[in-house]
Amino acid sequence: MTVYSNIWKLYVIKGLRWFMIVMPIIVIFFQENGLSLKEVMILQGVYSLMVALMEIPSGYLADVFGRKQTLTLGAILAFIGFLILSLSFSFWPFFIGEIILGIGASFISGADSALLYDSLLESKKENDYTKVEGKAYGIGNFSEALAGICGGLLADISIRYPLYFQVFIAALIIPLTLSLVEPKFHKENSLPKSFRAILEVVKFALFENKILKWLIILSSIIGFLTLSIAWFAQPYFKSIDLPIKYFGFIWAILNLSTGFSSMNAYRFESFFSKKRLSFFISLGISIPVILLSISTPTFGMLMILLIYIIRGIATPVLRNFINEITESNVRATVLSVRSFCIRITFSIFAPLMGWIADVYSLQQSFMMLGVMVITVSLISCFKLLQLSNN
Repeated sequence: MTVYSNIWKLYVIKGLRWFMIVMPIIVIFFQENGLSLKEVMILQGVYSLMVALMEIPSGYLADVFGRKQTLTLGAILAFIGFLILSLSFSFWPFFIGEIILGIGASFISGADSALLYDSLLESKKENDYTKVEGKAYGIGNFSEALAGICGGLLADISIRYPLYFQVFIAALIIPLTLSLVEPKFHKENSLPKSFRAILEVVKFALFENKILKWLIILSSIIGFLTLSIAWFAQPYFKSIDLPIKYFGFIWAILNLSTGFSSMNAYRFESFFSKKRLSFFISLGISIPVILLSISTPTFGMLMILLIYIIRGIATPVLRNFINEITESNVRATVLSVRSFCIRITFSIFAPLMGWIADVYSLQQSFMMLGVMVITVSLISCFKLLQLSNN
């Protein structure tokens, strides 16, 4: 079994992981079990906080002990987390389930992209990364689109059925992770087994390498925006009186649009310079959020669609920018630093945005999100432009 076999396995794992049949209805599911929108955002903030706290240690463990082992552990924890959610009916059991899911997600985040890049590197096909990552991301979005339709239809029968089905999907991922092959290059160049090694990588990524630092900040703030929109889309659908049976179909359209754009992200990378593409992504994804705060329902749906389209381009492109200037022996840790920044930002601001939505309006939350992201992303782009000209 060759290391290149990892590519199709990672495609399948991505497809199963993103077959999130619960996503189109999860906020409504929590609310049906007596939670306020603020409590829902607290749960997601806790989930993101756990991902954030474990991101860098789990990335380091992936670099030291192997990406296959950490992916398998993450898959097992995801199964346990969904099992707990499916059997729970109140805030605190949901709280425990989200903690376990967060830890599981951290063991997968970074390790999967690192394994993908190093598998291509060992196969001498690293130049195909954006194309392959875009395809993987597209498969994930197509899978989530199909899952969205199923989730909406199942929820129309019973709001709990999607959770039961999600447990089964999570179980299927475990044997696939066990069949992955660890790249030889990574085995021969793993990091030292010490806490100091983690700190050295973090110091390098966020302080010493200025270009890498601002790429991580840019990628993180864009990731924070897309994560926020994913969680606030359902309350928005509800606020415009969209029937729940249509949630899945709308979710499918959004994820199909992301899938198509991500599979063609490498074309944008070949047509535009890194500088122009960075500015395009920053403006193209943040301006629609600001417009969403002052729009009519129809125009608002179009803005959400545009955000999902730009998201499909941004994710593989910005990851590739980071991978190109990162060594293989620290790749998973560096990618985990990026995810840490996304999750810690979300864990801080998501409950605040939920509180603003409860007390004032969703539109106020969208305005705060848009202004924050456009400011940080443009500062990052100008810093990268300045550094590249030096």
